[in-house]
Amino acid sequence: MLAQKLARSLSSRSASSPRMRFLNSSCSNGSNAAGSSIAGSVGVVGGAARPGPGRDGVAPSAPSPSSSSPVRRFSAKSHSWIPDVGLDTDVVHGGVVPDEKTGAILTPVYLSTTFVQESVDKYLDKGYSYSRTNNPTVKMLEEKVAKIENGHDSICVSTGMAATASCINAFMNAGDHCVITNCSYGGTNRICREQFVPLGMEFSFVDFTDPSIVEKAIQPNTKLIFSESPTNPTLTLADLDAISDVAKRHGLLHVCDSTFATPYVCRPLDHGADLTIQSLTKYYDGLNIGTGGALVAKTPELYERIKLVQNMHGNIMSPMTAFLMLQTMKTMGLRIRRQSESAMKIATFLEGHPQVSKVVYPGLASHPQKELADRQHRDNLHGGMLWFDVKGDPIKLMDVVKRPWTLCENLGAAESIITACAVMTHANMIREDRLKVGITDGFIRISVGIEDADDLIRGLDDALGQL
Repeated sequence: MLAQKLARSLSSRSASSPRMRFLNSSCSNGSNAAGSSIAGSVGVVGGAARPGPGRDGVAPSAPSPSSSSPVRRFSAKSHSWIPDVGLDTDVVHGGVVPDEKTGAILTPVYLSTTFVQESVDKYLDKGYSYSRTNNPTVKMLEEKVAKIENGHDSICVSTGMAATASCINAFMNAGDHCVITNCSYGGTNRICREQFVPLGMEFSFVDFTDPSIVEKAIQPNTKLIFSESPTNPTLTLADLDAISDVAKRHGLLHVCDSTFATPYVCRPLDHGADLTIQSLTKYYDGLNIGTGGALVAKTPELYERIKLVQNMHGNIMSPMTAFLMLQTMKTMGLRIRRQSESAMKIATFLEGHPQVSKVVYPGLASHPQKELADRQHRDNLHGGMLWFDVKGDPIKLMDVVKRPWTLCENLGAAESIITACAVMTHANMIREDRLKVGITDGFIRISVGIEDADDLIRGLDDALGQL
């Protein structure tokens, strides 16, 4: 009798059924891997559907998605939205609809490890089984991030470094080679050298300001091209269109860490990249509240692969963190516009200061890649990050600078942050490598917040006057 029941249950699960697509997919244990939306399942538990695709809404200089874009279209509730909403609207709403049971305007926090199934035959009919794989709150953030980055879908993980590790783990094996920028976030450089090289992977750290150098570094075993634009902390830019063309000619994947840019300044997927990395801790959060990272995939196939890796590693974001980021990211556009405006004022001030030998900001006419910055960055926004080299003691500058400047490690927040990279964020880099890419001992990185720009200038002027 039991054998007959099992046979009937299994025979009802055709290869095309939702349950079998799930069980056969790379995203076992709860993920709806075939690219289905949270809109189709979370409505039962108070989730959300996205409105239709929005217009660019930021700058005419950036390419808009083509009709062949792999971005998924969502129909549920879309009839109640005006068409062609802008990026600022998507960042606030991102397809979130009021809870069907209560009318709550915010996506609820689902602090549940597991999800009850009605029966074996209806296993995963509601889309969720276990929060290591999928959680309704986290899934809403993943879809919202993918939407504003113009991707198919994304995984949201615990930190930006977790997103970077997930990418390399997903697309490289022992014996594979990666062409990577020679000036990246210090943690990226370290994990490549300290973890992945001993596992048999190879990395060529090269200058990404020249796409021909990137192409010359490609080897027969190359699998991945890893760019970062703007780079942390030197603010050099990569011509993403040109590097994506190089990747396509050689059948390689191109991933870009766009943390400094955010989707408001540049969306790598619009420029031919296959994957985008974001440290959500920075501008998405923007309030120094939580940590998180995202890896955004351009196609369903790439998404299935990164989702599998996330599920195997158990590399997840907590529902509470996802809920908070769903709220903080709503003001990202307001913050970035203010931060970009203030950064330009501060950079201009520093260029004329006698204790400063060099200032680098993509908005300055003196930036060596100003033409590329104007072409690749949207709406004349160049972000809130800049750096300068002091003629005096950088440690003393850190010790005497007054509030509202804050001495700490982070960036992209509402609070303005000042950092001596050689002894803080990039202390793990080999000194020779650090100097080679321009991170001198007197290198000062600042992340401009949303305070009064004149107050920030007065604080810097006071500290520089004490050197």
